[in-house]
Amino acid sequence: MEIENVLPTEIEKRSFEIITEELEQEGIVLPEIQAPITKRCIHTSADFDYAKNLVYSEHAVEKALEAIRGGASIVTDTQMGRSGINKKRLAQYGGQVYCFMSDEDVAQAAKKNGTTRAVASMKKACELNEKLIFAIGNAPTALIHLYELIKDGRIRPELVIGVPVGFVNVVQSKELILTLEDTPYIVARGRKGGSNIAACICNALIYML
Repeated sequence: MEIENVLPTEIEKRSFEIITEELEQEGIVLPEIQAPITKRCIHTSADFDYAKNLVYSEHAVEKALEAIRGGASIVTDTQMGRSGINKKRLAQYGGQVYCFMSDEDVAQAAKKNGTTRAVASMKKACELNEKLIFAIGNAPTALIHLYELIKDGRIRPELVIGVPVGFVNVVQSKELILTLEDTPYIVARGRKGGSNIAACICNALIYML
């Protein structure tokens, strides 16, 4: 086994070269506009399944880029996801990153209504008078309630990133988002995902600008 001699500043570049090489070996050709996002998901997870399980609605990437250029903010369902997003780069376009999961009013609302904090945090997001991208990487309850809010006409996201990870209602929550006709989405079908994947999709979009 040969150890590659790669400069620290070149590690990420070399990683993406390896990803590209292995995709080509498998005969997988990614649409050009989607490739930076899918490859970053693979880079983050070392899981090539994302080349097959990421589903993009028509023109989702183009619409998301336009929204970010126009100052859209991002709502996440975890502090971990919020921490992973490049807030400084996003701020250059006028956007910021919100996570309401730790807010006291969200905790009180969840207790009062017998819901999860994730559900309460989605309701709070409806109060924001901004263009919003939702990046859900952990809580299927957040994704399900977001779907309901969209269907009820209470919110019109610029993009829904639906990548919660796990077993209970995870697959079902993602399939609901796939039925939306007028809402752009990027969804990781199946059980895989996570806050790190949600954040890396956001970053991939930001870096594409």
